[in-house]
Amino acid sequence: MCRVLAYLGEPVHLEDVLYSSDSSLIRQAYEPQRLGLLSLAGFGMVAWDSVSHDETTPFEYRTPGMPVFDTNLRALARKLRPTCLLAHVRGVLYERDGTTVGPHNLHPFRYPGFRLAMAHNGDLAHFDDMKFDLLRYIRPEVARRIQGTTDSEWIYALLMSQIADPTADADADEITAAVRTTLSILRTAREARGIAISSAVNLFLCDSNDIVATRFTFDFGCYAEQVREFNLDYPSLWYTFGRDYGLHDGEWKMRGGVEDCDSIIVASEPLTRDDSTWLEVPEYAMLYLSQKGEERRVELLQLEA
Repeated sequence: MCRVLAYLGEPVHLEDVLYSSDSSLIRQAYEPQRLGLLSLAGFGMVAWDSVSHDETTPFEYRTPGMPVFDTNLRALARKLRPTCLLAHVRGVLYERDGTTVGPHNLHPFRYPGFRLAMAHNGDLAHFDDMKFDLLRYIRPEVARRIQGTTDSEWIYALLMSQIADPTADADADEITAAVRTTLSILRTAREARGIAISSAVNLFLCDSNDIVATRFTFDFGCYAEQVREFNLDYPSLWYTFGRDYGLHDGEWKMRGGVEDCDSIIVASEPLTRDDSTWLEVPEYAMLYLSQKGEERRVELLQLEA
């Protein structure tokens, strides 16, 4: 099972969220707290820095290796202080003829020139049976960009095809509507193929000033055949808000609360030992966060089960 981290707010030390926290994203790859599966099939991140050249174009880094041993990533993490981040450690189960670990399958996905990047935590059952049915909903200029073999990249291409102009800064209504449409299309394709097996679709989208995250599973509890272990549980999704994330009085945490909040972290599981300041996103829900100048917006939206 993959692990994902998204951040939006004031500059944060990348090393703190990737390495130093009690349950940092890199630590979750080999020592997860919420799901006993390892994520050892690669790492990727897309990070925006408001003081860098062309602040709307993110820094991107991906490696098919294990991030805990990646000295280049550790060196970069010591230097970077992004204002928006989407990072992902990939977990796949070994399959004798079907597992592909390589650079084209690393999240987050972001096609050149597109504003939104996307990472996925989950797995669509029997995806190979249905993926070409999705082509009718994917615009040709987007479909031509697909390079990898994952269901996740196809979901990204499908979602970007629901955005009028993927190179523009889409507003909240357009992004959330695109997510709803994407889930509806996937549901229709699954039903047409008679696929009714638990399949998680926790999506994370970032574009430098917005985060959209879903906690969603198709047909949860339906196990007509043997399913992958991580689909036996409803994948978790958590968030916390405040300011100045770091080590304070010997504890990793955000300071303050909603009254003086200027930053938010969304993650597959809490990054800190004390999770009392973290909120769990409800099942079948979409979390929307926006920060543009002094204007901030946080919403929880219900999704069709």
